[in-house]
Amino acid sequence: MEENYIAFASYLSGSIVFAALTLTLIYLYKIKLAPPALIAASFFSLVWQLAIALNYQGYTLAREHLVLLETLRYGVWISAILSCLQFTAGQLPPNVRYTIHSIWLISLSSIIGLIALNHPWMLDSDLLIWNNLILSIVGLICVEQLYRNSRQQRLMKLISVSIGALFAYDIYLFSYSLIFNQIDLGLWQSRGAINGLSALTLTVGSIIFINQGPQRTALSVSRPVVFYTTSMSAAGCFLALIAIGGYYVQLYGGRWGSVVQIAVLFSALLSIVTLFVSSTIRSRINVWINKHFFRHKYDYRSEWLRLIGSLTQPTQNENFHQRAITVVASIFKSEGGCLWLANNGYYRPVQTYNLQLPTTSIAEHQDTDFCKTMKNEEWVFSPHSTDKEAIGEINRQLPDWIYDIPQLWLVLPLLTERNLLGFIILTQPPHDATLTWEDLDLLKTVGRQVASYLDRHEAAEQLAESKQFDAFNKLTAFIMHDLKNLIAQQALVVENAAKHKENPAFVEDAIKTIDNSVSRMSNLLRKLQQQESLEVRNLELHKVLMEAAKKCKELKPTPSLRFETKELKVTADQDHLIMSLGNLIKNAQEATNSNGFVDVTLRQEAKNAIITIEDNGSGMDETFIRERLFKPFDTTKSGKGMGIGVYQTRELIASLGGSVDVDSTLNEGTTFTISIPISA
Repeated sequence: MEENYIAFASYLSGSIVFAALTLTLIYLYKIKLAPPALIAASFFSLVWQLAIALNYQGYTLAREHLVLLETLRYGVWISAILSCLQFTAGQLPPNVRYTIHSIWLISLSSIIGLIALNHPWMLDSDLLIWNNLILSIVGLICVEQLYRNSRQQRLMKLISVSIGALFAYDIYLFSYSLIFNQIDLGLWQSRGAINGLSALTLTVGSIIFINQGPQRTALSVSRPVVFYTTSMSAAGCFLALIAIGGYYVQLYGGRWGSVVQIAVLFSALLSIVTLFVSSTIRSRINVWINKHFFRHKYDYRSEWLRLIGSLTQPTQNENFHQRAITVVASIFKSEGGCLWLANNGYYRPVQTYNLQLPTTSIAEHQDTDFCKTMKNEEWVFSPHSTDKEAIGEINRQLPDWIYDIPQLWLVLPLLTERNLLGFIILTQPPHDATLTWEDLDLLKTVGRQVASYLDRHEAAEQLAESKQFDAFNKLTAFIMHDLKNLIAQQALVVENAAKHKENPAFVEDAIKTIDNSVSRMSNLLRKLQQQESLEVRNLELHKVLMEAAKKCKELKPTPSLRFETKELKVTADQDHLIMSLGNLIKNAQEATNSNGFVDVTLRQEAKNAIITIEDNGSGMDETFIRERLFKPFDTTKSGKGMGIGVYQTRELIASLGGSVDVDSTLNEGTTFTISIPISA
């Protein structure tokens, strides 16, 4: 009877605490600090504790109903923990959430089915033990996910620790019960009080944190302490598990039990000795602990922003090669460095920073093992590393000249995708020169970003050079276009000289043609020498059209001119405007049969002069007009033109504030409509 009162008091006190926790969680829900599922889980735990407490006061709780209550309790707590993830920085993948929920739902469905069938398994304590053990493990996994994603949210961390304690105690209780094939009465009776203590911790902690924002935990433990503590704890847990296994073997293994127990314990001791003797295993454990249990050595957000800010500042007259070295050196507290870049099959130094290079040849061929390792493995070489055994072999790939560099620390590859753009050599920092996994990770990331920066700048320089050559080529093409027209005029004079040389009118016309050519060539030379700017002045537009048509009179059909007004004036350079309009007239003549027509019309619309050049020639389709007509250096006159006449005309008219429109139909003809603002 005394034991019943103890169990009753344990579970009753737990239910009272859960009642207080439920009220606290309701308030947290109102201020949007807790999900409603957490309230449901706390309330169901209150019901569960009361049901078990009443069982010890004469209200019998059937075994099947107990198993059902236990399963429902685990289910609501698992759902509550998963719902808490919405208040953290992370979410589980959908397939993981569905798997976790399906485990307890399948368990619940199975229990309900067994109850409905009145199956004898419901009376077996093994069913309760296995069911609770599996569900408590699933619950602890959910708690671990909540804790990992809580970051600075102290309330979520408190929930993780408090609820995790419930699941951890259940794992201990039912693991112990599984070993001895029966539920320990003392552990079962204490379960109510343990649940109550966890609920009390969560209640008091929640009340304290209600009016506090997210705060960072100030407690910190040194890395060596955590490393050795973790190692010893892992060893202790391993020994405990092996001891339990050995006890189980001894209990059920007959006369061979003691032999197997000794063999298993000896294997465990041998494994632990190997763990502490092997430096490789210890170093790997050390890296794993540093990665998962400590704040990082670098503030990656700050380092990344500082790197991007430094690389993207306006360069002005600064050498961007030196900027790349100084940025990398400043991050890793190095006092100097040198940049090697690819050049004609070799990597050659292009910039140094606080570093005196040796006088020996320091160019490195791209096909050496040293360069291939950096390219294929993104290997950061550390020539003077203290870990001789681990990286001594790969350091043999380093060229001899690299050891002549004073205060050499490391060699950082600069990779763009899978291409090795070059590498940076850094000198040793004044204080801590050891390299950790964090240094290597950050070095590789910075190396790729700097490589992208250098690659972009080199591409920009190449593009600038290409634009300069493009401008030069365009200028040459325009000059050749003008020279071609002048040569055509002189060629006509030469062709007709033998036939009409005795004709005084021909001689006079030839002299005028030569004089015009000389004048135009002189103007061209002056403009090329920048001795004279464009001769922009008011021009009578009908005279410009007459001069342009006159230059095309040798071709057929002869252009016809029709002026609705002769009062229109525009502000432009006369030679350029005559040449541009002449190009359009000439193109119309070349596209039209000799018995066709080319009509040039001048009229006024509002404040614009409208020039139309219409022909009934071969015409053009929409695709040609859209994609090729105004494209420079694209011509359909094989060997007869350079494809810049129409482009040049459009550019000139656009510079005057006007526009050029084209309306054309294949085999019917083309109409160019030119609009130019009238000068005041």
